[in-house]
Amino acid sequence: MIKNSFNFKNFHLGSLIQQKVQENNIEHPRICKFLKCTEDQLKEMYISDHLDTDILLRWSKLLEYDFFRIYSQHLILYAPPGGAGLSQIKKPSTLPEFRKNIYTREIIDFILEMIDKGEKTMPDVMKEYGISKSTLHSWTKKYKRK
Repeated sequence: MIKNSFNFKNFHLGSLIQQKVQENNIEHPRICKFLKCTEDQLKEMYISDHLDTDILLRWSKLLEYDFFRIYSQHLILYAPPGGAGLSQIKKPSTLPEFRKNIYTREIIDFILEMIDKGEKTMPDVMKEYGISKSTLHSWTKKYKRK
């Protein structure tokens, strides 16, 4: 589980993967065999801040952790709200559509922690992340800190 103080805006993917490898105590030969890579390529992945999606998918399977969710959370927090894109006319797509306003508990905790610590005010959060005042108030009541 991602800690509440995790920085969803700026993160280093290779370091996160290396941390998860250490937590799971997985040997490098097993990793290299699973990923079909050399030890040097493995070290390069650890220092890389991004990886190709096929490699990231393999890492997610090996480590049983959804690294893609970090990117999804980043989009929820930092992508412009729907309708703020380049074109105001929405064209139909055959691709699946996802609702941006589905906030995970980690995101809610992240937002509330910033408010609790005084890093951001409610108006700051409303402006920066496009979260409505009523949503923020319901979160503070529902997930009140002890």
